[in-house]
Amino acid sequence: MPETSRLSADLLLASGFADRVSRWALARGASPEAAQTAAGAARQLSLACSAGDVCLELPAVALEPSDRSNLPRATDPSGLRELLLASRVVGTQLEPGNHPLVLDEGDRLYLHRYFDYERRLADRLLRLHARPLQIADSLPTMRTRLEALFAGARTGVDASPSEMPDDPLDWQRIAVAMALASRLTVVSGGPGTGKTTMVVNLLACLLQTEPELRVALAAPTGKAAARMTEAIRRQACHLPAQVASLLPKEASTIHRLLGVARTGTGFRHGAGMPLPVDLLIVDEASMLDLSLAVHLFEALTDGARVVLLGDKDQLAAVESGAVFADLSGNPAIGDSFRKTLASLCGISPELIQPPPTDALASSALADSVVWFTRNYRFGAKSGIGRLAACINRGDVDAVHEILRESADPGAQLRWLRDEVRADEALIDVAVAGYRPFIEALNQPAIDPSAVFKAYDQFRVLCALRDGTFGVGTVNERLSAKLRLQLQAPGFLDADVSRQSPPSQHAEFSSWYIGRPVMVLRNDYVLRLFNGDIGIALPDQHGELMVHFARSEGGFRLIPPVRLPPVETAFAMTVYKSQGSEFDSVLVVLGSAANRVMSRELLYTAVTRARNQVVVAASTEALNTSVQRKTVRRSGFRTRIAESLLAQESNPGSPGC
Repeated sequence: MPETSRLSADLLLASGFADRVSRWALARGASPEAAQTAAGAARQLSLACSAGDVCLELPAVALEPSDRSNLPRATDPSGLRELLLASRVVGTQLEPGNHPLVLDEGDRLYLHRYFDYERRLADRLLRLHARPLQIADSLPTMRTRLEALFAGARTGVDASPSEMPDDPLDWQRIAVAMALASRLTVVSGGPGTGKTTMVVNLLACLLQTEPELRVALAAPTGKAAARMTEAIRRQACHLPAQVASLLPKEASTIHRLLGVARTGTGFRHGAGMPLPVDLLIVDEASMLDLSLAVHLFEALTDGARVVLLGDKDQLAAVESGAVFADLSGNPAIGDSFRKTLASLCGISPELIQPPPTDALASSALADSVVWFTRNYRFGAKSGIGRLAACINRGDVDAVHEILRESADPGAQLRWLRDEVRADEALIDVAVAGYRPFIEALNQPAIDPSAVFKAYDQFRVLCALRDGTFGVGTVNERLSAKLRLQLQAPGFLDADVSRQSPPSQHAEFSSWYIGRPVMVLRNDYVLRLFNGDIGIALPDQHGELMVHFARSEGGFRLIPPVRLPPVETAFAMTVYKSQGSEFDSVLVVLGSAANRVMSRELLYTAVTRARNQVVVAASTEALNTSVQRKTVRRSGFRTRIAESLLAQESNPGSPGC
């Protein structure tokens, strides 16, 4: 949906909700003043939830003049709280009832659904966290296996020894030990920090002891699930063949794992029908929104073990909530658990010193978080590593300095400032990036594997969907230029139109050999999911078919007419690129600042690249992206602390 249309839809929804709240309050006997106040707050809450927040703090509520006229009490949080509770449509934390809005003890205003989600997820996580694993008898065996597994895995970095971090501790091994000793483990690290190596070694350690262990690998999107499958297969090369054969062969999307109910709403698996899973590993967990996280954890049995992998510095979910960021905020380890980890790793407990963190990031889920900071792809002093670190710190001057170091087209980092003023020059840079892809398509005999490999070398990542520098325009202009360079004969628009009825010809007028497309809607019959990428290529009979790579190798061929909605994918949004990696990326921020630009968006875009990053941005757009840190409002950490307190005061409650 275009950005302007989405904003209009959000405003329309918020206004409609506010009107409904006002009428509901009046019907329940509230005063006009209280009803008016509740309506104004409801409108702002709806807009905040559309922007990704879970709740709205009362000090942040700024009622419009029409909402607060003749309402002196609504100008301060205490007066606002009094009026909201008097509206009879706002419940309290202790008595949420059937009210559409809930106000907690910390003056956070919620939609009832999201307050309920936070409380349910906190309870479920603590039930897992509080259920101990008995590993004392198997500890010597596990320690021996860990030593053997990590001796066989890669232990160096691609960078020189001088670029190694000061911390010599192997946090991958500690993370595996944590997952062996507890039911909930949260691992945060950027691309190339060894999360997959950690997962492979954990699986190898557990499956050697329990070959029948039921393991599920999952990710929020089809692309992330496919990449997880490929990464595990690649990293398992150091394992003995017998052990490698025990590893799961495929990851699925979370929606596919839970199963869509026959009614089309909700999921088949839940508390009443739990997943038959002993160990669940979720990759790209930073993309988990609050609603999906609740349904996922409530579908697990109390005896399950869960490992969440993600990057706390990446973009959060598109929908409301930042569950992974809330969970991974504090890597503190208590003395008792530190000794357990030290015994499993065969080291001194004093060596296990997690990095310091902000006191505000405290969490009741102690002994469950590990941060990976050592990068095995590029050293901390490499261009991409330094740039990513400076973006995370919000250091604008350092970002400028790093990007100005070289203007050479072959440099690891480039900043296109002049080109972004002339959008035609920017498109030429993108065309040059796709040269290997065009060359693969222009071979006498097209090899789909070579085409996909060339396509994945480069990608254009846009901050926006609309406008001169948005995905739609960039794709349109790139398609026009790249199509002129294709030499494959015999495929005119009419050839593709033959596959569809005349009434649908216009829909397929843009199909051509080499067109990459991204699926925009799940299709469970075709097993295609939002974010999947296909490329239009001729089959063995000369018919144009869209090729989708299989996780086990080879391709699935689907006629264009059978596809769910798709869009051309020479360029994609940064959001859609999550879970992907490319040799090089062109990051297009554009010529002006925009509200969607943020530190997390730029960091996510930059870290999609293995070898080269080109940033196309005006100084204003770049500075805005580095300086603006996204903070999603929620009370999730408070809900966890409250749930823990309730369990401690009632030792007989579930999970204690």
